[in-house]
Amino acid sequence: MNAEELARLIRRSLNRSRAVDVEGLGVFARNKAGEISFRSHGRTRIFIAYATEDGAAADRLYAALEEHGFSPWLDRRKLLPGQNWPRRIEDAIASSDFFIACFSGNSVRKRGGFQAEIRFALDCAVRIPLDDVFLIPVRLDECRVPVRIQRETQYVDLFPDWNGGFARILQIIERQNLLAA
Repeated sequence: MNAEELARLIRRSLNRSRAVDVEGLGVFARNKAGEISFRSHGRTRIFIAYATEDGAAADRLYAALEEHGFSPWLDRRKLLPGQNWPRRIEDAIASSDFFIACFSGNSVRKRGGFQAEIRFALDCAVRIPLDDVFLIPVRLDECRVPVRIQRETQYVDLFPDWNGGFARILQIIERQNLLAA
């Protein structure tokens, strides 16, 4: 979809309702005079990649990030029935400010979606400045982080001290947000 098609879609949607919320972006609204305005959400967008077996840990991370005012993205919570989920996931990764990869004994042995998300995130990371943080690898248990990631990026352990590990994630995000401001 190009910009003109998106604008037409938003205008049509605004003819049916007072506001259109574009997830991760903001809200378009039409006032009484018919003028369209935009209000950005302004919240840091964080994609969470995980293996299905680690769903409980991903949910915990999602809730903690949301509680701290961030806008986390988790497939089970954000994908809608009928959506083209591979395209939607790639869009969510590409538009995220951070990508948290949850490594575990489950995820490092699996083939499929988790591995594809990691590869796509690494491709996205190539386009950001070298000193900016995008990929935040976390370990959910005693597992090996892939060499390609371990070679260039420090990881955070969310075990045995989940609170301590989560505090490190917050520190990384807040530091990067301060540098970007």
